[in-house]
Amino acid sequence: MAVALMDVYRRLFEAYGPRHWWPGETPFEVTVGAILVQNTNWANVAKTIDQLREDGLLSPRKLYALPEEELQERIRSCGYFRLKAKRLRNLLRVCVEEFDGSLEAMFDQSIESLRETLLSINGIGPETADSIILYAAEKPTFVVDTYTLRVLARHGWIEPEADYHTLKAFFEDQLEPDVGLYNEFHALFVEVGKNHCGKRPRCEGCPLAEMLPDGGPYEALR
Repeated sequence: MAVALMDVYRRLFEAYGPRHWWPGETPFEVTVGAILVQNTNWANVAKTIDQLREDGLLSPRKLYALPEEELQERIRSCGYFRLKAKRLRNLLRVCVEEFDGSLEAMFDQSIESLRETLLSINGIGPETADSIILYAAEKPTFVVDTYTLRVLARHGWIEPEADYHTLKAFFEDQLEPDVGLYNEFHALFVEVGKNHCGKRPRCEGCPLAEMLPDGGPYEALR
């Protein structure tokens, strides 16, 4: 079933307005946040980043210089703190040792090269890599997640078994490569997903309800 993605975008934007995502004062804060937010809520991450900023630690070199045990304690409230400390240090190691501690130099690659660099880092998968590229490096790569798949699959616009690459290509093949559009569209999918398209659909009041098939939402895998 074909869908006009810009029609979807307009409906979501009219319902929710600009989402101002991703929160963060600098590209490095956004990058750190993209790792810490895995499997937790943003409120916990925001408090951690605020404290790191207050303590003057929000730079690649300063954060990398922390002993791993201290880093773990500083990010404890984000959950899975030991695992996330390792993942964060893996990224910091690449930034410091391969790009002289300059996130700007790291980001001064083509989208393809930057994505390859990020995906080579243990603990960074496609969604986190694309989040860093889009929101921190401000390069046009579309970010998709479970909410995106649920919304599309329940409307019959994509197969529920679609993998990350297929889902990402669904957007990039139809939309102009625009950072602002990609940023807002992904954030709007997160918003409609949280409000209406969880594990069980709650279609009443959803701005996309009128676009559902006649028999109601298709079943999504997850």
